[in-house]
Amino acid sequence: MTLTPLLEAGPVIATHAAAAVAALLFGAIQLALPKGTLLHKTSGYLWIVLMFWTAASSLFIHEIRLIGPFSPIHILSIATLIAVPRAILAARSGKIATHRALMRSLYFWALIVAGIFTLLPGRIMHQVLFGA
Repeated sequence: MTLTPLLEAGPVIATHAAAAVAALLFGAIQLALPKGTLLHKTSGYLWIVLMFWTAASSLFIHEIRLIGPFSPIHILSIATLIAVPRAILAARSGKIATHRALMRSLYFWALIVAGIFTLLPGRIMHQVLFGA
């Protein structure tokens, strides 16, 4: 494992990847924590900040250009920027099942599925984890 390709990619990609990895880890912890506690709420807000940075910063990454400067993954970024506030509003209005479904969906699609695509040969995270 080497961080060189990530660090050489520039600050947007490096901080995007750091936020995504942190969101992946904090999200797993968040899903395992007892729900409704102060710790759940506090760590949930940290996860939200990480998800917002991950999604927003991805809009400035144009390594794969299929639709002008964008790729289909950017649709997921926009969906994330919409779903996170919806999930917060659902929790605040007592719609816990909706909140739970949105958060689990975000974790799966925006972190796990999108993360798998970063591991394809030729991508920066593939180089970081598996070398050239």
